[in-house]
Amino acid sequence: MLRRSLLQTVVAGVALDAIAAPGARPRLGVVTGATKPADVDRAIARVHEFGLSTCQFGAGPAPDLNLARPLKDALERYKVEATAVMTLGPGRMVWDFDQGPATIGLVPRATRVARIDALKRASDLARACGIHAVHTHCGFIPEVPKDPLYSEAITAIHEVASYCRTNGQKFLMETGQETPVTLLRAIEDVDLDNVGVNLDTANLILYGKGEPVGALEVIGKYVRGLHAKDGLYPTNPHHLGSEVPIGHGRVNFPEVMRHLRALNYSGPITIEREIEGAQQQADIRASKQYLERLIDQAWG
Repeated sequence: MLRRSLLQTVVAGVALDAIAAPGARPRLGVVTGATKPADVDRAIARVHEFGLSTCQFGAGPAPDLNLARPLKDALERYKVEATAVMTLGPGRMVWDFDQGPATIGLVPRATRVARIDALKRASDLARACGIHAVHTHCGFIPEVPKDPLYSEAITAIHEVASYCRTNGQKFLMETGQETPVTLLRAIEDVDLDNVGVNLDTANLILYGKGEPVGALEVIGKYVRGLHAKDGLYPTNPHHLGSEVPIGHGRVNFPEVMRHLRALNYSGPITIEREIEGAQQQADIRASKQYLERLIDQAWG
C-alpha cells in the first residue's frame, strides 16, 4: 500500500505539471461533449473539422463509463487531445443571482452528495481515457470564511480533488461565481497540490466578480486551463451579463495573452461559445483565427 501511495503521489504531480513546460505554445481547442456513446464520434469529429487539436469533453450530469471506449477511439481517430472531462452533476441549476447561490455547484447542501458522486464518475471516465483533468463550477463559494457553507464547500472540494489525485488528475475549479481572492483562499484551504483553476475569461465579467487580467495577478500560478469567451457586465442585478462573440465584449484578450506568456502558461486555450447552430460555428471559426494571431504575437 505504501508503494501504491508513493506511485499515486508521483503520478498526480506529473499530471499537474504536464501542461506547464516553460516556453511551449498554448494549444487551441473547443468545448464539446456527449452523454450517449453513439454521439461521441460526432462530438470529436466536430473538433477536427474546426482544425483544432484539443477539447474539453462535457459528459453531462451523470457521466457514464460506457463513454470511455468510443471516446478513446474517437480521440485517436481524429488526433484530438481531450484536456479535461467536465460535469456539473445532477439537479436543478439556475444561472442567475437570485437562485444561483442555492442551485449551482458543490455549495448547495441538497445536491452536494450527488454532485460529488458525479464528479468521481467523471474522474473514473477521465482515467479510463487517459485524460488528466476534471473540472466543474464549484458554485457561489462564500466570501466570508466563517460562513458555515464555506467550510462545507472546502470539505466537498477536498473530497473530490483527493479522488482525482488518486486517479492521477488535476481538479480544476472554474471561475465565475466567486471573486479571484475567494477562489485563491479556497485553493489554499483545500491544500492539495492537484487543485487548479480553469479560468473562464468571460465568467468573471458576466458575474460582475472581476476581469481576467486582474484575476491572473491573483490566481495566475494556479491556472491550468482556460475558456476563451467574451461577455458584458451585468446591468440587471438579478441576471448575469450577456455572453457575446470574442472581440465584442469587455475581455482584453491581447493583455490576457501577454499575462499568460509572462506566466509561462503552455496549457490549453479552449474556445467556448454558448449558443447553437450556424452562428456558433461561425463564431468559433472567427475566434480560432483571432486567437491564433494573438498566440503568434505573444509566443512567437
